[in-house]
Amino acid sequence: MRSSVAIFCCGGATKVNRKRLLTLISMSILGLLVSSTVLIVFYATNSQLPFCSMPTASTASNSLVVDCGKVLGSSYGSLFGIPLDVLACMYFMVNMALVCLVCFGNSKDYRNSFGALFVWRLAGIGMSAYLISVELFRLKAICVYCTTMYIAIIVDFIIVSYFAIYDRSMKDFISGKKVS
Repeated sequence: MRSSVAIFCCGGATKVNRKRLLTLISMSILGLLVSSTVLIVFYATNSQLPFCSMPTASTASNSLVVDCGKVLGSSYGSLFGIPLDVLACMYFMVNMALVCLVCFGNSKDYRNSFGALFVWRLAGIGMSAYLISVELFRLKAICVYCTTMYIAIIVDFIIVSYFAIYDRSMKDFISGKKVS
C-alpha cells in the first residue's frame, strides 16, 4: 500500500503523503465525529449520551460532576437558539476546508490562507477557554464530549503554531519534502 498519492488541483499535481495529511486533519475529523454524535444522540433522539453519567443524590452541590445533560441543556449550550454542537460541526468543517486550501491552494495565496487558518484556530482556542471556564466554575459539570472537542481544538492549534513558529510550509510537510 502506497503512503503517498498525487492530488491534481490548481493546474498541477501535488504529491501528498497520506499519513501527513491525516495528521493535519485528524483532530478536525475527531471533532466532527464527536459533535455529530452529540447532535444525533442528545438533540435528535433525546437520549442519554454514552459515557456521561448522571449525578447521584449523594453528590455534593459544589463538587465537579460529569454530566453532559447539565452542560448541553444549560443556557450556555446554545447561541441564539442554535446548539453549540451545530456550530462545532461547522467549525471543524471550515477547519478542514482551510487545511485543504493551505495545502492544495495556489502558492501565492499560501500566506493568506495560512493566516486565516491560524486566526480560525485561535478563535477556537478562545471559545474553548470560555466554555471550559463555564463548565468548571459556573455549571460545576463537565461534558466528556465537549472536553474531547476542546482537546481536538487545542491540539489543532498546537499543530498550526508549530508551522508558524518554525516557518515550515504545510505544503512541504504533506509532500514529504525535507526542509533545512
